[in-house]
Amino acid sequence: MTNRTFVLACLTPLFIFSLLFLALPLGRLFLASGEGDAGWAVYLDIVRKPRYLNTLVLTVLVSAATTIAALSVSTTAGMFLVRNQFRGRGTVLSVLTLPLAFPGVVIGFLIILLGGRQGLVNQLTPGHVVFAYSAIGLFLGYLYFSIPRVLLTVMAAAEKLDPSLEEAARTMGASPYRVVMDVIIPGLMPSLIASGAIAFATAMGAFGTAFTLATNIDVIPMVIYTEFTLSANIAMAAALSIVLGIVTWILLLIARSLSGSTVAGGG
Repeated sequence: MTNRTFVLACLTPLFIFSLLFLALPLGRLFLASGEGDAGWAVYLDIVRKPRYLNTLVLTVLVSAATTIAALSVSTTAGMFLVRNQFRGRGTVLSVLTLPLAFPGVVIGFLIILLGGRQGLVNQLTPGHVVFAYSAIGLFLGYLYFSIPRVLLTVMAAAEKLDPSLEEAARTMGASPYRVVMDVIIPGLMPSLIASGAIAFATAMGAFGTAFTLATNIDVIPMVIYTEFTLSANIAMAAALSIVLGIVTWILLLIARSLSGSTVAGGG
């Protein structure tokens, strides 16, 4: 078998898969967005109508806040776990990665048990605080399943850092803050960008958690669901899906250009 034949044999299944399960469905989705009464102006409606625009902005803001918080928590915890060996370390790591075993609906249910109308916080606080069905509850739900994804990536990168660089910086009189900012963070930056992009994209498209918690607010996945199932507005649902895909794709493209091939390991 020649090299050319071998390459064709390997690429043919990939081409068929890409055509049948990626290109054709996406092409049909794009065409469906222009088949409504508004035609292709449906994309203008997304930015002209407050409901869709506010939903898009809220989804981006919650996803961005989730990404920043997940990076902060996971980087601190990941560096500590990599640099310190102690009894119970495996248990701590197992607890931090436990959300990987839960679907979004279960995570939403956990947030309701914590901050819902019959939740723990409501029962313990004098003001009967309920936050599960707001942007705060959605943020906590997204953060819950984002932390382990970022944590594992950061830990893998932290294990490859060269301790001699940090020691050299300390020898030259650098403070602990400067060591972190000038040595550790730059060393982790490709993985932080990659895992942050994955966390943002996942939060943008998360449905199970939003379906459970987003009763008082709208986010893009929920609006797509209601437009498709309740309003039978196929064109708007398709247009929102395209916009959602473009936003996340652009972010992943930028992240890949900044961090190189490490984006592939970000999830």
